[in-house]
Amino acid sequence: MTNPDAISSTDRFEVRTTADSHFGWLRTRLSLENTMMSELRTAISLIGFGFAIVQFYERLQQMPGALPAYFPGTSLYLGLALIGCGIATLIIAIWQYRWGIRYLWSGSFAAIAGVTEEVWRSPQIAVAILLIVIGLCAFFAVLFRLA
Repeated sequence: MTNPDAISSTDRFEVRTTADSHFGWLRTRLSLENTMMSELRTAISLIGFGFAIVQFYERLQQMPGALPAYFPGTSLYLGLALIGCGIATLIIAIWQYRWGIRYLWSGSFAAIAGVTEEVWRSPQIAVAILLIVIGLCAFFAVLFRLA
């Protein structure tokens, strides 16, 4: 009996190099891209909303006639939590995207890709890394009250 861990994931399927399997591969690849874009949008929303909450409540406390907050630090913690969730979303999204791409190019699936070499370059990865840097800047700006 063979070790199930020794069998690669592509050995479970019979991979036929036909036009329909090639276009299925392309649909799966585009689905990965679409999922990555959705995760980028979600992360941008979380980071932006977290930063906006902190800024809004700081400005609100400075307005004349505004009642003092019952829990003054809550908006800061909520904003930091949302920004942190946005950064975590980006890190997980990059990991999942790279795992999915690696799987699509593994073993006999590479034959139905229709391309001779694996292409790792994706503008979405660059955007995600840039957003991680922006998210970290926003996190530390809020944390140290630089904004």
